[in-house]
Amino acid sequence: MGDNKEFWNRYSGIYDFVMNWSSKKAYEEMYHLMSEVLKADMRVLEVATGTGLIALGIAKFVRQVEATDFSPKMIETAKKKAAPSNVTFSIEDATALSFAKDSFDAVIISNALHIIPDPVAALVNIHRVLKPGGLLIAPTFSHGHLENSDRNLKAKILKLLGFETYSKWTPEEYIGFIEKNGFAVRRRKVLSAAFPLIYLESAALFP
Repeated sequence: MGDNKEFWNRYSGIYDFVMNWSSKKAYEEMYHLMSEVLKADMRVLEVATGTGLIALGIAKFVRQVEATDFSPKMIETAKKKAAPSNVTFSIEDATALSFAKDSFDAVIISNALHIIPDPVAALVNIHRVLKPGGLLIAPTFSHGHLENSDRNLKAKILKLLGFETYSKWTPEEYIGFIEKNGFAVRRRKVLSAAFPLIYLESAALFP
């Protein structure tokens, strides 16, 4: 089973253009929603930051952002941007995070769990590095039960280009997946983008 890394390495140079073209309004709404729950004293981990769009978008709301991605080319592109002093970019695998237990007040993983071959392992790692009761913000595209022919065509084109979607959740299935793996969903909203985008905020549950 692959992991899409070569795809992201190849397309890191046009990632910002594609996201601004396909999902700009949805991302602006996500920044607004995040601003309502992120606090000035928070240390935040972003997993699958890509070129750092979200990390740079939320930096002004928090104390520190550790922005990570498994694609070296994505991180290379992110590091070329003008970033505030509280943002750090590094290469990390979502399923094998190197950070210590209870390191972060919040973790953001946006539009990534559906393209990770083992999303459960990613959530296990995220849960480990979150402080008890810590915040998980996990928006993701919903590819489950696509009925729109235009969206089906987009998905087929992406697959031909080397992009693989490993989990095709409906919004309800995605919420169930998050809650089954150690989190309690606190807020949810479906946003309009290239594909339906489920915005989720959850709290880490501990025994």
